[in-house]
Amino acid sequence: MQKSHPVIAREGLPFIFLGLVLAVSATWLLGKGWSLPFWLLAIFILQFFRDPPRHCPDDPHLVIVPADGRVVAVEKTRDAYLDRTAIKVSIFMNVFNVHSNRSPVEGKVIKRWYFSGSFLNASLDKASEQNERNALWIKTPEGKDIICVQIAGLIARRILCYVDVGSVLARAERYGFIRFGSRVDVYLPEESRVDVAIGDHVKGGQDVLARLHD
Repeated sequence: MQKSHPVIAREGLPFIFLGLVLAVSATWLLGKGWSLPFWLLAIFILQFFRDPPRHCPDDPHLVIVPADGRVVAVEKTRDAYLDRTAIKVSIFMNVFNVHSNRSPVEGKVIKRWYFSGSFLNASLDKASEQNERNALWIKTPEGKDIICVQIAGLIARRILCYVDVGSVLARAERYGFIRFGSRVDVYLPEESRVDVAIGDHVKGGQDVLARLHD
């Protein structure tokens, strides 16, 4: 069962408060007309940190999309984390997407890696290797190995991850957040059947990314 969380991400509360204070202050000091840009900024901040509840299928063979955004890569590649051939699916999040990160599968966190790095445009493929990133190795109850990587982007400068080695995650459980545009890579066993294609717009915690074979 997924753990509950508010529909507005807690990571955004200080930013939302500041945006509202600026908007109210501008209205009081400058008047309604001149305060409009400040209210638009406050609305933008509020929508960025929205975190609506999602409902995912119960099938244990399904891999769920870990983040909202657009699929920018589906390819067979070398998984450097586990030194294996794998299928990599990459999802790019722009500033208008929900930025909560959710576990693609049910399982236990076996290892966590953090790498400091650059802040290239997260839609570029080389961002997977050069940007700041946080990776989780999740092993499912059936013994399947999934790697899920949070990657900072051109504007995103803060990766937040709330789990560590030994944590047990439910499928689609919220485990992290990346601020202001970013990317998530998922490395799947090479025999997996991918259910998304490049260019697809997907919703984290709800849509199916792939199916794991028995």
